[in-house]
Parts: sequence; structure tokens; C-alpha cells
Amino acid sequence: MIGDLMNQNHEKLLQRIVIDPKVMTGKPVIKGTRLTVQFILGLLGEGSTIEEIIKEYKGIKKEDIMACLIFASEAIDHSTILPLAAKA
Repeated sequence: MIGDLMNQNHEKLLQRIVIDPKVMTGKPVIKGTRLTVQFILGLLGEGSTIEEIIKEYKGIKKEDIMACLIFASEAIDHSTILPLAAKA
């Protein structure tokens, strides 16, 4: 039951991410913006908080950022990732 609710919530959040070849050359973006999932993840990775991102980029919500994280998680889950070769 909890898993079903999580899946429903994920699906609802993922509707905030769109892929349109006419917008940012088809990269996944937050719906209604030109902010790519990759850009938002980069901001988070550099230490920006959700609150800072929302303040800087008017019109996006916490749910948009959560959607970016879920999108990235799903993309990794459906990808084959090979380990980098270790240097001697």
C-alpha cells in the first residue's frame, strides 16, 4: 500500500518534467521553464539548497525540484552503468 502511494506520488511529480525537442534541444526540463533537470541537479550538487533555488528562479516550486531528483533516480535505475577503470 505504501509502495502504491509512493508510485502514484512519483508519477504525479514526474508530470512536472517534460521533454520537447523544441526546448533546450530535447533535454528534460521543468514544465513551463527552460531549467533543465541537469542544471537543477548541478545546483544541488554544488551545495545550493532547495530554498535558495526557489528564491533565485521564481515560478518553480519544491515539487519541481523533487521531480528532478525522481527523474534522475528513474533514469539511473533504467541505465547500465559501468564502473570507471581504476588507475594503478
